[in-house]
Order: sequence, then C-alpha cells, then structure tokens
Amino acid sequence: MGKKMGKKRQKIVLPPELPPEIPDEAVEVSDEDVQFVSENQEYTGFMSNLDTKTINKQVTRVADVKEDELESLYERRLKKKALDKETEKQGLEVDPVDALPVKTLDGKLHYRTVPKATQKSENEDKDEDNTNNKDAGTDASVVKRTKAEKRAQLKKMRKEAKKHSKEVAAVEDVEQIPHAEVLDEVRKDMTAEEANEKKKFRLAELGTALLTDPELNIKSLKEMLEISKDGDRDIVVLALKSLLAVFRDIIPGYRIRLPTEKEQEMKVSKAVKKMRFYESTLLSAYKAYIQKLIAIEKQDVYKRVAVRCICTLLEAVPHFNLRENLLAVVIRNISSEDDISRKLCCATVKSLFINEGKHGGEATVEAVQMIADLAKAHDCQLHPDSIEVFMSLTFDEDLGKHEAQDANSKFKSKNAKRKNLKEQKVLAANERKRTRKEMMSKTLEEVTAELKAASLATDVTERRRMQTDVLSAVFETYFRVLKHALKPRSESGSSPELAGSHPLLTPCLNGIGKFCQLIDLDFMSDLMNFLRKLARSGIDSDGSSKDVSACLTVSERLQCCIVAFRVMRNNLNALNVDLQDFFTQLYNLIIEYRPGRDNGEILAEALKIMLCDDRQHDMQRAAAFIKRLATFSLYSGSAEAMAALVTLKHLLQKNVKCRNLLENDAGGGSVSGAIAKYQPYATDPNLSGALASVLWELNLLSKHYHPAVSTLASNISMLSTSDNQIHLSNKSPQQAFKELSLEQESFSVRVDPKNSNAKREKWNASLKHNSMGPDLDLTVQVDENAVKSKLSEHYSLLHDIAENERLRRELAETTLSLNLHEQYKKQRKRRTK
Repeated sequence: MGKKMGKKRQKIVLPPELPPEIPDEAVEVSDEDVQFVSENQEYTGFMSNLDTKTINKQVTRVADVKEDELESLYERRLKKKALDKETEKQGLEVDPVDALPVKTLDGKLHYRTVPKATQKSENEDKDEDNTNNKDAGTDASVVKRTKAEKRAQLKKMRKEAKKHSKEVAAVEDVEQIPHAEVLDEVRKDMTAEEANEKKKFRLAELGTALLTDPELNIKSLKEMLEISKDGDRDIVVLALKSLLAVFRDIIPGYRIRLPTEKEQEMKVSKAVKKMRFYESTLLSAYKAYIQKLIAIEKQDVYKRVAVRCICTLLEAVPHFNLRENLLAVVIRNISSEDDISRKLCCATVKSLFINEGKHGGEATVEAVQMIADLAKAHDCQLHPDSIEVFMSLTFDEDLGKHEAQDANSKFKSKNAKRKNLKEQKVLAANERKRTRKEMMSKTLEEVTAELKAASLATDVTERRRMQTDVLSAVFETYFRVLKHALKPRSESGSSPELAGSHPLLTPCLNGIGKFCQLIDLDFMSDLMNFLRKLARSGIDSDGSSKDVSACLTVSERLQCCIVAFRVMRNNLNALNVDLQDFFTQLYNLIIEYRPGRDNGEILAEALKIMLCDDRQHDMQRAAAFIKRLATFSLYSGSAEAMAALVTLKHLLQKNVKCRNLLENDAGGGSVSGAIAKYQPYATDPNLSGALASVLWELNLLSKHYHPAVSTLASNISMLSTSDNQIHLSNKSPQQAFKELSLEQESFSVRVDPKNSNAKREKWNASLKHNSMGPDLDLTVQVDENAVKSKLSEHYSLLHDIAENERLRRELAETTLSLNLHEQYKKQRKRRTK
C-alpha cells in the first residue's frame, strides 16, 4: 500500500459571530437602569469576573488571516451546516452487517437509521486538527492523514475512553458511598420499638417452647441468655424474668451430678445419653444465669431486679446446685441500705428457716454461719433486721425423747430376735415354716430400707448435728453483740460517729429471751454477768462511772432486766442466782423513764415480769416500789400512769402489810421498819424506808384529767388493811398500757368554762387582798429575790455540768483519733518494711 501525502494547509478556527455593531452614540443608559443595577449588585458580580483578555484574544486572533481565506471559510461552514440538516432529516441507513434488523408485527424487517454522527465527529476532529495546525496554514479537510497520525489519534481516543470510564466509575462509587451511608443510618434509626417487640416475641416463643417440652428445646436457654446481654434495660429485665420463670419450672427436684470421666467412657443407652445432655446443658445455662445476676447486682440500675431474681430462685429451689453463690448474695444484702432489697433478703432467709423440708436443713446451717461471719466482719454495725431473722428458727426440743424411743425400740427388736431364735430351735423340724419366715423378714428389711431412702425426712442424728451447729452459731453472734456493747471507747475500733451505737442489741436480747431454754448451763453465769453490766450501763455498784462505749437507753436497760428474769424462770431448777441487782436497776429506771423518749411497752412488760409475776416480794422492797410507782404516776402520761397503778394495786393486794401506806399516819402506821424516815433519793429499794411514808399521791391522782386513772386511784385508796382480799386483778400492766394508749388517740380533755372562770376570779381576788398590806408586799419582794438567786445558782450549775460533759466527750474523741492515727502509722511502717 502506498502512502499518500497531502499538502498541509493553515488551520484556522473562526471566532464566534459577534452581535451587530451599535455606535456608542446610539447606546443610551437610563436612570432606571442605573438604579436597578445599584439595587441588585449581588446579581452583577459575574460582570466583574469576566476574563476580558481571553475575549479580546479570541476576537482579535484572526488579524493575520487574509480576507479571501476568511470568506472561503465562512462559505464552507454554511455548506457544512446545510449538509448536517439534510442528514438529520433523512437519516442514514446502517449496513446490515453492522446492526441487527427489527422485525415488525407484519413480518417486515427494518434497519435502524441514525443521524450521521460519525461525519460530525470527523468534521469536529478535523476542526480540532485545523486549530492545532493553525500555525502551519494547512486545511485538514483537504489533506489526508497518514497511518501514524491515525494510530496516534486512535490511541488518543482510547485514552480518552479509559479516562471517561474511570470518571464514570468514580462517579458511581461516589454515588454508592452516600447510598450505603444512608442505608446504615436508616438501619440505625430504625425504630427501637420494632426491634424490642421482635425480641419480646422471641423471648415469649422460647419460654413457651421450653415450658412445653424442656428436653427437646433445652438449647433455647443459650439464645435467651444472649438476649439478656442486650443494651436496652427493658429487654434485659424481661429476659432475666423470663429465665427465672423457666428455671423455676424446669429445675428438677434433685441435685445434678455430672458424670465422671470413667462414667463417660462407659457405654450407655440413648435415653441415658439424652438425659446426660439435658442435665449438662441445663446446669451450664443455670450457672451462666447466676453469674449474670451476680455481675449486674453490683450495678445500681439492675440491683433490685437481680436481688429479686436471686431471692425468688433461692426460695423456690434451695436444694439445687450453686446454692452457696445465691446465699452469699442474699446474706450480703441482708443489711443493705435499700429497704426493698433488705426486706426481700430477710423474707427469703426466713422462708429458708421455716421451710427446712425443701433443703433438709443444710441451707439453714449455711445461712446462720454466714450471718455470724458478717456480724464479725462489720464489728456488729449492721441493720437490726440482719439478726432478727434468727427469731424464725425452730429447734426440736424432743430430740432426746426420740433417741430414747429409738434405743427402746432397738432393745425390743433384740429381744424379739432372741425369741425368734428360740422359736426357730423349737421349730427346727419344720423346714418350710423356717424358710417362709426368713423370706418374710428379708422382704420387710428391704421395704423398710427403701422407705427410708425415699423419705424426705433426715436422720435423727444428722438433724441433731445440724441444729447443734445452728444453735452454736446463733449464740456466738449473740455473745459477740453483748461483748461489743460492753467494749470501752478506747478499745472500740469503730469511728467516733459509730461509737455508742448498738443497733443489734435489741434483736439480740429478744433472741436470748426466746432461746434461753436452749443455752448450756456452763454459759449461764457469763450471760447473767453480761446482762447485769449492761443493766448498770457503765455504773459500778459504788456509783462510780466507767468508760463504756455508750450509756444504753432506758428501754435497752429495761430489756436486759427482762431477759435476765426470763432466763432464770426457764432454768429455775438449775440456777441459783441473786436477782437483787436487777430489782435495784428497775427501781432507778422507773424515775429515769421519759414518756416521749422511751418505749412504754417495754416498761409495762418489765413491771409485769419482775413485779406482778413474781410469787412474793420482801416487804421493804414491795413498799419501795409502791411508793416509787405512785410518784411516777404523777408526772407520766396517762397510759404509763395506768400501767403503774395496776402494778401498784397488784402489790398492795399481795402484800397486806404494805396497805399501811394508805393510812394517814406520818410514820406509816404500826409498821415502819428499821428505817424511821423515808429516803426518796436512795438507789437501793431496801434502804429507802418507804414504810415510813404515806401514799398522798393517790389523792392527787384521784383528780386526774383522765377518768380511768382517777377511778383506779380512787379504788386503790379505798383498800383497807383489815380486808384480806385474795382476788387479784386480771388486767396486766401491758393490757392497761395498750388499752389506754389506743384510747388516748381519740381522747380529748373536757374543760368546764364556768368552773375555770370562777377559779380565776377567786385567784385574782386573793392576790388583790394580799397586796393591800405593805409588810406582806415586802416579804413577797424578799422571797422573789431569794428565788432568783437560787434559780441562777441552779442553772449555772447545770450549765457547768453540761460544759464538763461536752469537754469530756471532745477529749475522748480526740484521744480516740490519736490512737487511730498511731495505729495507722504502725501499719504503714510495717507495709514499707
């Protein structure tokens, strides 16, 4: 093939057609146009950004072209435009080889017709070549391109196509990326309610399937555990409660023991394999569930839910595996600051103590020992409910009787066997009867052994051992609380704020009073010494005070006296202890009692147990208590006064000689005792000399504002020394206190306005009469000055006493803080070493 070379011509690119020329004189700019442009300057910014240099260059670049060539170029352009219009109208039929035909419904073939775009593109390429070859001065439409130029142009086209495809792909990627982000946002923003509803329905389906057939759907527990790990609190709570309901229903009534390695190697049936898989899956899911509860129990958001689930599970299945983990959490929260959690844990522990048949008593032993360790670890600074649960414990007092009966039955069985042997020797000739009896005895033994194995009742010796462990742990806790109450401040390891607070003392005393009949006699003397010291509240017998951690309240000291009397009554045959110290403490505590501060029910109980239930009192002591109760009734409330008067009447009815106090004789009648004068401030009732006084308080109490108190006081004053009344009052001080305390809520004092006005007028008249004389006025003035001086001395003394007590308290706190600081320094030195 030959190469055809064409002559190069100069390529000229024509500028765009310019608008018709208008002379500058014809252009007129009106004021409105100027105003419009000035008002809309924000829309005229493009005019300042016009590239005037490029425009001028485009317009003036044809200056070197001749006029003939320019006219020929314009003519060629016009021809080209006309040819393009004709081809667009007519269209160009494509070669059948290049395109497939289209078959119509009539069966005719039609080929596609397209405008002559190829020629257009070629012309455009030629124009571009003309622009490129502008300097050469040749026309590309006339000159044919060489093969190298065609290859270069083809390469250029391919490069442009690749570049165009890359740009399209980049644009598509850019379009896809925002689309994916939008989808993610939509998925994230998908309504949480729909997702939660799906999870709730799924939990319901899984739970129903497990309850319907646990063995078949045991694997569903893992899915429920996965749902419980959700981030939404409602879903977590619902999953935990659903699992709780499922476990309560499907947990068996026995403790699961996983097979050992040897047992797993043994060949077993399909049923055994299925049961082993079920038990292992159940135990693993149950363990994961308990670990989940223990983990979230430390979070404040899920604390109550976790504690409720643990308590419910422990109360429902106390016999199952991992009971120790559940019990540890319950005992840890038994003294929680949260009332709801604490009450739930206390109720669960009480249920374990009451329903020992579910666990055979093992959970009771573990719980009591854990509570004892908790009290020891916290130095007895716990909530009172933590040891008040001991009141729900029950002990078998007739275990010894059962053992004696078992011994008798064994002895009888031995005698029966001996008789049977004799009979067998006698009937040795009859072989059939002997074999028959042997078969009967063997079957009976097998049946009894199977019944014992199947019965839920524990062995008597095992039950006795467990109850002994429980009792020892309970009294260990009680004695630790009593020792802590007697601990001095300098030895107490607690902070100054907690020093003197004994929250466990009241439930401890109640527990000792309930289980005192089970205390070993070897510890009775120590217990009575503890109670005696606590009743004194840090005061020695000689009246000097000790440095005790805190002076107990009047109610706690009264309770110590009550417990001491209960212990003595329940062990009356084995103890011989003098209770005079407790009577002395009661005699002093009656005066120290304050109605609004102390508990009146405890006072009434102390009066009943110590004064009313006792068989006989010494005459001097009975008279001292009668006089002290009458004085106490004057300033106490109506309920306390009623309980005191009931006790006073009971003492007068039991001690006939003490009725001499009702006489009007200043010496107490014919019986005055060894002490001739009454000592109201004496601390010992035997040294008060109350028989030398008169019950003048009853006259004032007969005018009491409460009708019940006044009526009872009048009835007591009507007792005579000659009447030997055997009939005693059926009403106890406790009943009288409760009845009057309930009536006092709705009781209102009625005042007669006429009588009050008359008394006020009489009082004013007497004052006017006394003020008439000058001498009397002087005496009154002298008396007022004396009273003022005495009152000032009295209050200054009280102020000094209060200041002294405050300084002593500050000194004790300072010494305690110094001791703690020294201990801290020592510990720090040890750690550094």
